[in-house]
Amino acid sequence: MSNPSFHALVTEIRTCHICAAELPLGPRPVIQVNPAAKILIAGQAPGRKVHETGLPFNDASGDRLRDWMGVGRETFYDAHRIAIVPMGFCYPGTGKSGDLPPRTECALHWRKSLMERLEAVQFTLVIGQYAMDWHLGERRKKTVTANVEAWKEFWPDKIVLPHPSPRNNRWLRNNPWFEEDVLPHLKKRIQDLI
Repeated sequence: MSNPSFHALVTEIRTCHICAAELPLGPRPVIQVNPAAKILIAGQAPGRKVHETGLPFNDASGDRLRDWMGVGRETFYDAHRIAIVPMGFCYPGTGKSGDLPPRTECALHWRKSLMERLEAVQFTLVIGQYAMDWHLGERRKKTVTANVEAWKEFWPDKIVLPHPSPRNNRWLRNNPWFEEDVLPHLKKRIQDLI
């Protein structure tokens, strides 16, 4: 791929049809980016509601994530402050136990070029196992819980979070240390950067 400008690259991503035939609702890449953003949210893939609205984390998961970060919708959706780049840009469809994994084509084709252009990012929220594989590399532990527990190893550049989905309510109940010990540090780091 050539080295297009930031805005040209984003335009290419937003009109991507690489895996269109594999997507149940068709392509609709959902990202939020600006080269000035200091915070990056690296998630999994848009859900059905996000696909319908075109707004990242515009669902119950987003409500919880904004609460964890200590920010409102206005700040969260300010691309000059917060970039949101999931591992898969389009809704992958639904499987037996929830949404399917993010399609790999997005990361393989677009992610490196896009990450190289987000030069102002100082803090990355790594959410879910697919984002952990990409953003933690060899430092990745075997389980999501182990990565979240080891949050200080990645601090202050990154923090590993469980997915904020309501499907993880049980995990949150079983791991009260996360809300007690981790979230206050997350909120302070976010406030320092915005």
